[in-house]
Amino acid sequence: MPASAPVAAPVAPVAPLATPVAEGPAVPHGLRSRWTALAVLSTGMLVTILDGSIVTVAMPAIQDGLGFTPAGLSWVVNAYLIAFGSLLLLAGRLGDLLGRKRMFLAGTAVFTAASLLAGFASSPAVLVAARFLQGVGSAMSSAVSLGILITLFTEARERNKAIAVFSFTGAVGASLGQVLGGVLTDALDWHWIFFINLPIGLAALLLALPALPSDEGQGLRSGADVLGAVLVTAGLMTGIYSVVEVEEYGWVSAHTLGLGALSAALLAAFLVRQAKARTPLMPLRILRSRSVVGANLIQMLIMGALFSFQILVALHMQKVLGYGAAETGLAMLPAAVMIGAVSLGVSARLNSRFGARNVLLAGLALLLLALALLVRLPVDADYVGDLLPVMLLISGGGLVLPALTALGMSAADAEDAGLASGLFNTTQQIGMALGVAVLSTLAASRTASLASAGRGRAEALTGGYHLAFGIGAGLLLAAIALTAAFLRSDRSRV
Repeated sequence: MPASAPVAAPVAPVAPLATPVAEGPAVPHGLRSRWTALAVLSTGMLVTILDGSIVTVAMPAIQDGLGFTPAGLSWVVNAYLIAFGSLLLLAGRLGDLLGRKRMFLAGTAVFTAASLLAGFASSPAVLVAARFLQGVGSAMSSAVSLGILITLFTEARERNKAIAVFSFTGAVGASLGQVLGGVLTDALDWHWIFFINLPIGLAALLLALPALPSDEGQGLRSGADVLGAVLVTAGLMTGIYSVVEVEEYGWVSAHTLGLGALSAALLAAFLVRQAKARTPLMPLRILRSRSVVGANLIQMLIMGALFSFQILVALHMQKVLGYGAAETGLAMLPAAVMIGAVSLGVSARLNSRFGARNVLLAGLALLLLALALLVRLPVDADYVGDLLPVMLLISGGGLVLPALTALGMSAADAEDAGLASGLFNTTQQIGMALGVAVLSTLAASRTASLASAGRGRAEALTGGYHLAFGIGAGLLLAAIALTAAFLRSDRSRV
């Protein structure tokens, strides 16, 4: 899946901030100005997620329009994913050093300009280059969004509400992108899936200038670890590239294993560098919190599992049930509505009353039940009887996303808020990339095995999807076990 899954946002403080927020950037006074800033951050996140989901629906039209080869077409997604996933950690830290508002504005501007270039692309090379630039811009703006948010909303109840809105934006962007992708491609052409970003991006820029709090940052001398930046960016880029190319080369090929080993070596060297550097890019103190480490690990499992819902259910609708692109988007819309209703309606109050860990467990249980139903999805599935209950149970995502992000950002002080935000978004992208590689590869292998055994196309495809849904359920079980064993049962004091 491209960078399109709902992106979570922080919630009530599960653990107190390590350093008073007053040491961070200047915060606009008054409730109205803070909520205006939240609207800007949410708009920026909306355009990022909208772009990721809208592209997946238009891929066949892009291939026909520009003459992509089947292997080359995957780079419309991969170019974005590699740039986005590998630069989040660096962009988050640079936001702390240079100013998070500057990073958000620069990232939004790069993304908007790259969208214009993608819309006018007349060759595969130009489109792939534009998608890479979109990934760069998205990383710059997304990496600091959570950092800005937690410095704006320091009171528990307000932060709960702000995070609910931010999480809701992610759900809306993912589902709206699927609907818009089909409608724009059918009614106009694929170019408009990129042009649609322009008015949203420009609006975010115009509103961000007066609305976001100004901050000068700590300055490059406070943490300009050039070697560390090179190591972590190269390590993440190599690792993500090896994962997204698994479908072409295989898991045990020299290409995959060699690049995987190189990525591991680079990231290990980065950690050693951070332990010794005078001004580290990623101060290792951020990894001392059980909540932060646990939430990031758990997030990787959850994001991998949710790939089986967001993408494979859509593929089942189109390839097995014969739904069109726009029809598929509309069919999945109840899931976004339910996630939004839970995020906006009850998640803030539940996190405040019961604590993020307990709410996370409840949400994971609902998601696990949804995937368990998908394992039994029949070839001739009926929407109301077989698929709609799944869409309703996915409402558990409205509990999981805010609670998980609260835990992931719980130890971030004002000095490291951008870094914590970048780290959390990085593990999200790694989880999604692994979910795409592992589940799609195993599903395809199972489908081929069933087809060679004489099963019909629809039955073989469904069997492959069943395997992916089952593995996704297993990932959620592992997430539940880690949550119960690894995370503390804190309650927000409000």
